[in-house]
Amino acid sequence: MRFIIEHLKKKYENNEVLKDIDFSFEQGKIYGLLGRNGAGKTTLFNCINEDINKDEGQFYLETDFGKKELDAEDIAYVLSTPTVPEFLTGREFLKFFLDIHDNREYDLRELDEYFKLVSISEDDSNKLLKDYSHGMKNKMQMLISILAKPKVLLLDEPLTSLDVVVAEEMKNLLRNIKENKIILFSTHILDLALDLCDEIVLLNKGVLEPISKSNLNKDDFKEKIIAALREDSNV
Repeated sequence: MRFIIEHLKKKYENNEVLKDIDFSFEQGKIYGLLGRNGAGKTTLFNCINEDINKDEGQFYLETDFGKKELDAEDIAYVLSTPTVPEFLTGREFLKFFLDIHDNREYDLRELDEYFKLVSISEDDSNKLLKDYSHGMKNKMQMLISILAKPKVLLLDEPLTSLDVVVAEEMKNLLRNIKENKIILFSTHILDLALDLCDEIVLLNKGVLEPISKSNLNKDDFKEKIIAALREDSNV
């Protein structure tokens, strides 16, 4: 399976943020999406998720059975600032999510088993979400997104504000689930992208540009990325 972007364009007044983007992403990989602040990473995700209207272009999945247009259930979008219903407990939120999506297939596990996936204890699962830390809210958002079984998972700076332990837990979780998914991981932290991601893609001058690791050690690869981002800033 591949996720295909064709001729994507988006501009705000005279600022052309996304310039005729063509790109394909393969199943089973985590793609690190890098770009300077304001490069358009969130705009790209919002276009894919149809939170904003694109000016031109299309997205589709390419499978063994041919092309398939993206449906809402094909995509999950994890925001950098988690949005959860703070008047519910973690357990109530998870049960509510499973109940309203009872037309989908889920592993037949007790709720506690789901919480174990993201290292949330039984005591914490019974707390109101308003009392959760930022990292715990992020875990709940990630858990819901995983249970939705999307084909394309969009992650917009999901680990930036997490402590070391939580960030490592989340990275391991993403590595474990990537096989049947296409994961786009937006970040401005280069070392995080190099540690977690299988492929590095720059949003550079309004287009997506793959950066090959071939014949480069880690330091040379980092310099290649930084040089491209510096060039973008001079445009």
